[in-house]
Amino acid sequence: MSKSNQFKVLALLVIASMVLVACSSSGSAPEAEDGPKVTASGFECPAAQYPAEITSTELNLFVWTEYIPTEMQECFELVYGITVNRDEYSANEEMYAKLSAGGTAYDLVQPTDYIVSLMIRQGLLQELDHAKLPSLANFDANYLDFSFDPGNKYTIPYQAGTDAIVYNADAVTTAPTSWADLWKPEYAGRMVFLDDSRAVIGLTLLTLGYDVNTKDPAQLDEAKAKLKELVPGIKLFDSDSPKTALIAGDVDLGMTWTGEAFLAQQENPSIQYIYPTEGAIIWQDNYAMPKDAPHADAAYAWLNYTMQGDVFWLMLRDFPYTNPNQAALDYAKTNQAEIYNAYIKSPVTNTPAEAIKNGHRIDDVGDALPLYDQLWTEVKGGN
Repeated sequence: MSKSNQFKVLALLVIASMVLVACSSSGSAPEAEDGPKVTASGFECPAAQYPAEITSTELNLFVWTEYIPTEMQECFELVYGITVNRDEYSANEEMYAKLSAGGTAYDLVQPTDYIVSLMIRQGLLQELDHAKLPSLANFDANYLDFSFDPGNKYTIPYQAGTDAIVYNADAVTTAPTSWADLWKPEYAGRMVFLDDSRAVIGLTLLTLGYDVNTKDPAQLDEAKAKLKELVPGIKLFDSDSPKTALIAGDVDLGMTWTGEAFLAQQENPSIQYIYPTEGAIIWQDNYAMPKDAPHADAAYAWLNYTMQGDVFWLMLRDFPYTNPNQAALDYAKTNQAEIYNAYIKSPVTNTPAEAIKNGHRIDDVGDALPLYDQLWTEVKGGN
């Protein structure tokens, strides 16, 4: 071979290697031959069950605080070779306000049931392409096709649960059994409540015998007056980590979510979760895609990868709310028996049928929403 031809061959080899390097870092479908990816904690990332071709190099999430396992995010980044940018919120209203104001570039958000229908009406979400979501088959049908999104055109489930009463049996001699009990003077100054307007107003309405979704101004005025009696006795409003104050002993009781109560109970078995006689608040958080999501291909890849059973079981370990993902439960039952059994045997995470039957789901109240917003602002502001 002449020197001229040798140089040509060498040049072609260099070009070929450059192309291979470029392809490997372009966010394309994960290659099986790359071998397993391992996170900083030593967790071996499962391969993608539904590998996708993507061109995006990043994904922008706007999600609840303390709600995504570290390995889940890191594995997605390793498997797909793209960067996940994550902003967090601690109230649906905060997320809704930011999206309504425009100028955001989020690919996925996590709205709770009642605000989904509002976001749909406002044109803030885009319909999902079910052909691109094979992971939909992983969900228990009991968590699909709710009235807030018939046919799951705009959302897929994430986590579910309840808002109910939590208390430390070592510190509270007379255990509360109803929402109305939280107004007792003996509990004043000792309580933590979620910073959640619809849930707190809703439980107050229940103590008056009213619907949690009433649109009657007179009933809301009654709720306002009663809630004004309660707020001075609430030591802390916290939707970021209400369990922290309970575990530390800074508060003795209050109202919180399923997962926070379960985690607090793991730290201190004296912490109990009570379904109030008026009924708990039942909810479901979901993934949805904003109408102008700039990286839809990465969003679909995220939904499919994180929702596969051998990845989403991490939620049982880190954020044990009620898990709608049957594939994750099946995986955990076989491969993480201790975590699965703790989840399935707990009436906190595995909500009893009676509690579900007696529970109340918060819905979109339409034109009455400003009444709720005004009520909450005035009560928390001391007006």
